[in-house]
Amino acid sequence: MQHSLFKLTLLAAVTLGLSACGGNNQTADETTASSDSTGSKTLLYCSEGSPAGFDPAQYTAGTDFDASAYPIYNGIVQFKRAETEIEPALAESWEISEDGKTYTFNLRKGVKFGTTDYFTPTRDFNADDFIFTLKRITDPDFEFNKAYPAEFPYSVGMGLPDIISDIEKVDDYTVKVTLSETNAPFLQNLAMPFAYINSAEYADQLLASDNAADINTKPVGTGPFVFTSYQKDAQIRYTKNPDYWNKDDIHIDNLVFVITKDSAVRAQKVQAGECHVSAYPKPAEIESVKSSGKATVLDQPGFNLGYVGYNVEKPKLSDLKVRQALDMAINKDAIINAVYQSEGVKATNPMPPTQWGYDESLQDAPYDVEKAKALIQEAGADDLEIDLWYMPVQRPYNPNAKLMAEMLQADWAKIGVDANLVTYEWGEYLNRASKGEPDVILSGWTGDNGDPDNWLGTLLSCDAIGGNNYARWCNEDFDTLVTNARQINNQDERVNEYVQAQQIFKEQLPWSTMAHSVVTVFTAPNVKDYKISPLGSIRFDGVSVE
Repeated sequence: MQHSLFKLTLLAAVTLGLSACGGNNQTADETTASSDSTGSKTLLYCSEGSPAGFDPAQYTAGTDFDASAYPIYNGIVQFKRAETEIEPALAESWEISEDGKTYTFNLRKGVKFGTTDYFTPTRDFNADDFIFTLKRITDPDFEFNKAYPAEFPYSVGMGLPDIISDIEKVDDYTVKVTLSETNAPFLQNLAMPFAYINSAEYADQLLASDNAADINTKPVGTGPFVFTSYQKDAQIRYTKNPDYWNKDDIHIDNLVFVITKDSAVRAQKVQAGECHVSAYPKPAEIESVKSSGKATVLDQPGFNLGYVGYNVEKPKLSDLKVRQALDMAINKDAIINAVYQSEGVKATNPMPPTQWGYDESLQDAPYDVEKAKALIQEAGADDLEIDLWYMPVQRPYNPNAKLMAEMLQADWAKIGVDANLVTYEWGEYLNRASKGEPDVILSGWTGDNGDPDNWLGTLLSCDAIGGNNYARWCNEDFDTLVTNARQINNQDERVNEYVQAQQIFKEQLPWSTMAHSVVTVFTAPNVKDYKISPLGSIRFDGVSVE
């Protein structure tokens, strides 16, 4: 729903004490407007947090992808704006063999990498860049990985190192990728940010100068914008890539991420004209902005899930009875009403109901404090103490993790469980979670590619332990079903495997599923054609500022 427009004149000054992560630094007294005297258009995005880095291959969080993948890079294929269907990007076309194991990609010619003050490309994008990117995320013995060891949780969690058996350069603009087995979501996976394309030429330069780690702090890509500077917890600056291959789709010249962790402040900045776009508001802020009439409120049902994950490697949580007790003691309705208000729907499955393959037969155990107490006693877990981790940022799947944690703490106290609340800075939170430090963790997910494997495989498979499987749950029967489903091209047959997998999940309870939320974005009235992505990404292709 749109509200009455008001005329924005000049956006408020943006403070700019910039770090040396990039070039083109500007002075602290400079101001930024929607457009300057030359007609240059600037868009300010109020971001919810600082990225952990600018190499999307290493990360799994939307905060990292929004700041790196979508402005700076492109994939071989990509998702259409505001859709889950893929379309050509750096590959103009592709052919798939009859057995579904060989993909031949025909690459786009004339694509330029962005020029920065730390790298000037001497050639266009070609097969070498695609091959470098794939080998880096699948081969730990690859030369670049020896110089800069990094973890690639998405690639590993999806099993790509195991299923990609050969990568062949047919010519400068043709690459043949052979899989060891059929993998139904393979193309959708390549459209995800972790597989976006790096410059092999830039990587060679970094190796030669013994600066391989700069790939994470001084990014180079073929995307619509060129990274210029970053100041942690303050801002990130980008300029339009003048040689972008799809330049007609880019209508702004400068993009600034104004890092603003407090959602209420983000809402205020959009209403005051100090930011053009803001996401991840708390429910109370949505009503306030609607009432003010000073910003446009966009919303749509979210393709997401918030959950409570139980680390089953911890002795106190390895007992199913303990997990059942914790789950049964959660007053889910009360938490959803308080945390999500009118913007959330109770979750039962490990993926949203709009995802094909969703099992509609699953049900939550009833809320039952007395039975939960009895299960705790049966498990010999009287006086149980656990650490409950909650996110320090708002996410689409959980607008107020601290409040949820406090309510869980109160619920579990009723059955004699003492929950100690713990949080960390967002990047540190995710890093520690992937290493298995939490007992119980608040987390969630927004679907990345429209395929059930992105939920069940990426978040709950054995391969995803050390990555996104924060529960560190490895169930052989579940894993076999999910692995088999990847190798089936018939969707109806895949659904059968996924339904069985969801039933095992519900029986074993590595998580308590909490809610699916409505996704809301605020925009200034002079922002045109911003679209909410069902995959949770913040993208500015196609967006203009008047």
